[in-house]
Amino acid sequence: MEKLNEMMSAAMEKVRGMVDTNTIVGQPITTPDGVTLIPISKVSFGFGSGGGDYGKPAKDGFGGGAAAGVKIEPVSFLIIKDGITRVVPVAVPPATTVDRIVDMVPDVMDKVEKYFDKKGEKETV
Repeated sequence: MEKLNEMMSAAMEKVRGMVDTNTIVGQPITTPDGVTLIPISKVSFGFGSGGGDYGKPAKDGFGGGAAAGVKIEPVSFLIIKDGITRVVPVAVPPATTVDRIVDMVPDVMDKVEKYFDKKGEKETV
């Protein structure tokens, strides 16, 4: 049982080394003209292990294995310019109406925010 625990711990340590918050939300990249790009990725991971003692209790009667895998897919970029943030997807355009509506939410929120900002400016003048 001790050897199996060691294998599982080693596999999990490898996964932890590959997956952290910087893997999902990447480091910001600033261009010379003041645009900041932040990559966003989808991370999937898994691991498995198994083993057993074979034969009579002995030192070399253990057989087992462990594996881990990580899949990283780019999803979108956050583009920040002049205080305005936009989301630019990397994936194929959505296929269903619900997907299209979900993708439109950030743009609609930007427009609503701009509307209320302009309305607030008119009221203060």
